[in-house]
Amino acid sequence: MTPPVSVGRRRCAELTGSWRAALRIARRESRRARRRTALVLAMIALPVLVLAFFATSYDMSELTPQERLDRRLGVADAELRWVAETPLIQDEWGDSWYPRDGTQSAVGRPATAAEVTALLGSGSRVTEVRAGGPVQVRGPRGDETLDGRVLDLTDPLARSLVRFRSGRAPQQPGEIAVSPTALRRLDVRLGDAVATADRTRTYTVVGVVEFPDDLGPVVALHPTAVGRADPQSDTRWLVDVPGGVDTAMVSRLNDHGVVVVPRHLPASAMSSRSWIGYADTTDLSTGVLIAGLGLLEVVLLVGPAFAVGVRRRRRDLALVAVAGGDAAQLRRVVLADGVVLGVLGAATGLLLGVGAAFAGRPLMEQYVFSARFGGYRCWPSALVVLGGVAVLAGVLAALAPAWTAARQDVIAGLAGRRTPPPPRARALALGLTLVVGGAALAAFGASRTSPAVILTGLILGELGLVCCTPTLIGVLARLGRLLPLAPRIALRDASRNRAAAAPAICAVMAAVASSVALGGYLTSDGVRDARAYRPMLPTGHVRINPEEPRRQPEPTLAQVDAVARARLGATAIAPVRLPLCSSTDDPADYCSVGPEIPPERICPFPPGDGLSATQRRQARADPRCQDRAADYFGNGVETLVDDGSALPLLTGADAAATSAATAVLRAGGVVVTDPRYLHDGRVTVQVNEVRIGRDEATARQDLPGYVLPRTVGLPRLLLSASAARQLGLSTVEAGWVVDTPAPPSQRRQDRFADDLRAFGTYSLQVEHGAAPRDDSPLLLLLAAAAGLITVGAAGIATALAAAEGRAELSTLAAVGAAPAVRRLLAICQAGVIAGLGSVLGIVAGLGTAAIVLFSANREYATAWPVREPYPYLVPWPALGVLVLVPVVAMLGAGLFTRSGLPIERRLD
Repeated sequence: MTPPVSVGRRRCAELTGSWRAALRIARRESRRARRRTALVLAMIALPVLVLAFFATSYDMSELTPQERLDRRLGVADAELRWVAETPLIQDEWGDSWYPRDGTQSAVGRPATAAEVTALLGSGSRVTEVRAGGPVQVRGPRGDETLDGRVLDLTDPLARSLVRFRSGRAPQQPGEIAVSPTALRRLDVRLGDAVATADRTRTYTVVGVVEFPDDLGPVVALHPTAVGRADPQSDTRWLVDVPGGVDTAMVSRLNDHGVVVVPRHLPASAMSSRSWIGYADTTDLSTGVLIAGLGLLEVVLLVGPAFAVGVRRRRRDLALVAVAGGDAAQLRRVVLADGVVLGVLGAATGLLLGVGAAFAGRPLMEQYVFSARFGGYRCWPSALVVLGGVAVLAGVLAALAPAWTAARQDVIAGLAGRRTPPPPRARALALGLTLVVGGAALAAFGASRTSPAVILTGLILGELGLVCCTPTLIGVLARLGRLLPLAPRIALRDASRNRAAAAPAICAVMAAVASSVALGGYLTSDGVRDARAYRPMLPTGHVRINPEEPRRQPEPTLAQVDAVARARLGATAIAPVRLPLCSSTDDPADYCSVGPEIPPERICPFPPGDGLSATQRRQARADPRCQDRAADYFGNGVETLVDDGSALPLLTGADAAATSAATAVLRAGGVVVTDPRYLHDGRVTVQVNEVRIGRDEATARQDLPGYVLPRTVGLPRLLLSASAARQLGLSTVEAGWVVDTPAPPSQRRQDRFADDLRAFGTYSLQVEHGAAPRDDSPLLLLLAAAAGLITVGAAGIATALAAAEGRAELSTLAAVGAAPAVRRLLAICQAGVIAGLGSVLGIVAGLGTAAIVLFSANREYATAWPVREPYPYLVPWPALGVLVLVPVVAMLGAGLFTRSGLPIERRLD
């Protein structure tokens, strides 16, 4: 007697057998419809390939703890940094430390090799590695800035940090080794001379070396070529200790204020990172939602292929139903197609992506990460997730066709007739609900400045439009009876094959809507930034600042004026002078000179987010809080000493105001640009000397003052020379300000700085004005991406429709239709997909941008300090491209479609 089988085990066996049969059918169908299979595989595998490529490249770029130690130490046993003269406590990696007794005594002088060796004991070897800072040299196209590193490459400890490409190590102060990138930029060879930008030194290139942590322009200098480093600079010692560095030695070195990075870290420090790491939760959620949008786009693009496959197999599915298959089994047969193609697409994409990452590793190292990777490896957890997402995309794409197949009429399927199910009112109601709810959620997210909430609202709205699109197609098909033959047939086919047409239209709509919404926001944001911009100087004016103050010899005003007129086209020039406290000789000390606001004029509401709604309204209405310049630049005031010559060049004051201000300065007064500082015709100026451990006011006087009307730039206080002397201040020249007809180009700025190179290095601050940010390249790139998706979706849908409608084309040929009807029908079918999707996408994108901007402006309407609102602008360059894309899709469909109608003969 056979023992009874439990109900659960029987159901599990039935389910397993049903899925096994469905997967076999799906595998057979993928072999029979090779073109459709290749199309689906390409659409699933392509995004997987790209993401697998970046995931693998990123994983190789993230060094393991042991790889980081090998790159940092080379063959040394440890790295030492002498940071204090008091005992300290460090972490096990040597990355952070703190004083043991709570007080720190900084190192007063650079350590020597003998002192470091004495700490380690006999038999130890040490070598110093210093950061040399930027090194400016002359190149064939102007001055080049190289990253300088000071180390003795003849020492095996330092030599292990680099890879020699050619040549030898520098052995003298006048010899250098450069990286391959620097060699190309300087256009030199081994043995050639390289001059510094100020022409004070010349080096000979004797070697080409590569620093694995920086593949950019790097120069290796011999230690004797650079003076002893400052005690606080980035100096480290590589050491080789007999027997290695143990815990006792680390503790002994910590007692002397030395931080140690040992080669042998504890096991806890060598653990590998998690795949999520320390990513911010907000950024992670935003990334997941963006990936969700991409997944939805793939599903919408792949869906039509599954829908066409279901229609071509409706007789096979009807036979399964006749043989006893229920609706669930029919759904499994179609869903199995998604599983099989999803697995094949995932495997193909992962293999090609990992292979491309391995093959393209040198290019990614050189041009993207600018550093050598670690070992050859992939990111298993990320690849598993990508594979799962690819399979999920295939299943989701087959989900709607599976439900359609389960609801088809079996008799009609056996007879080969198409009976599209009527649209359900529930889908339309659900779609409208999702659209309204998504718009409300996106508006709420914009008011809270939450990208994750905004993206969630956009996804819900897009899903709602997907639900509404079939109903819209049906409405347009009923209106198509008024159109000529070809567009009428195209609309009728779209209505009959809504399961294939709706996803393609929605894919186009999603891509176009995303492009238009982002383009509208970027356009409005650029204009908003331009309106909120506050210039530092009048437009076209240039401020010249010395990089090495008090360097001798200093150029005279006549020399700078001649060079500025020749190189910058200057029409006027004036020196810029700063006040200086005579008693602050220590570099750590400084003095501040500034005007005081009368207490009754001070805004009582501090800027920030800690104010209540009532306080923000009061601040916006308070006349003492209406200074937009203070909101933009802060409460800082630039204090200068002037006789009226630099005043118009710095502030843009007109002739009348300049004349009045110059008269006040010559009379021993001061000039301010903020009227709040002037009281009873005078300005209170206070001098504070800031020393280590104390801050005290050393002078405070009420001086005759004048307020400049309608100035540009940050708030300024201009002292006369007499006023500076009354306050006990001296004067130092700190650059020049130049008036030019138009902002000089970068090439003219470089030539100007090069002509003054003999006097030192100078930086130029050029005021270009509040020009709106040019986002045209990014907008066109977004439009091009959306256009590519549009053309692809239209081409896929048109090709599938042509394959499905071959019998109808034969009927047209039989009744005498012209051969051009086939091409015209393809053009109209592409126009329905691309045109309808683009129109819906443009409307949805503009609406999304308007909702986001409106919500942000509502938030700004009650904010304080007052913020510039977003204008409502249309990204016309992107719209222009998107309007042309449907035309391109239609022309492409007409170009790649044969004009002849097929003629088929039926044999009875």
